Amino acid sequence: MDGNGRWAKQRFLPRAMGHQRGGEAVRRLIRGVKDMGLEALTLYAFSSENWRRSAEEISDLMSLMKRFILNDLDEIAAHGVRIRIIGDYKAFAPDVVALLDNAIEKTANNRVMTLAVALNYGSQQEIARAATAAAAKGEITPESIEAELYTSDLPPLDLLIRTSGEVRLSNFLLWQAAYAEMWFTDVLWPDFTPEHLKEAMAAFGQRERRFGGR
Repeated sequence: MDGNGRWAKQRFLPRAMGHQRGGEAVRRLIRGVKDMGLEALTLYAFSSENWRRSAEEISDLMSLMKRFILNDLDEIAAHGVRIRIIGDYKAFAPDVVALLDNAIEKTANNRVMTLAVALNYGSQQEIARAATAAAAKGEITPESIEAELYTSDLPPLDLLIRTSGEVRLSNFLLWQAAYAEMWFTDVLWPDFTPEHLKEAMAAFGQRERRFGGR
């Protein structure tokens, strides 16, 4: 979900306003996808590299996340959405961890769709962690590593979307994206809508997926 800062800069607004509008885009998307038949939607909210940002910006992001959970959890739960967190979210402040644990527990039995939120997530670290865990149990194979990934209980990744004109993965779902389709757009995240997602899904539907075969 890239482009919050640039969205704010283009409008001579503080970065915090860009993140706030980015949060509104998340809310808009979650409400808009409930009738699309998606099995799972994963949002990259806070990377393990984001700790390098200023203390003020990190505080703004944490406050935004807390407000989102407090204000939107009941609506998300009512729509049958299960919340999953991928990444080492236990590194956050205790009050944030408590809110996330409650969100996970409250929605654990929902089955309409899974909303996976990547928090304190980095794919290289995930792969290293999974390989270490697999080695401790026995032979290292693609299957044994996959079983130890944060996403082990999620469906295979079909479509990866990157906003804001950047054409790179930025340490996101590197293993899972091995045969995923990619869709890049110049749209900044605060302007991303369910219609953009439908456009990406329509493009995905036109592609021929061979998974290495003919």
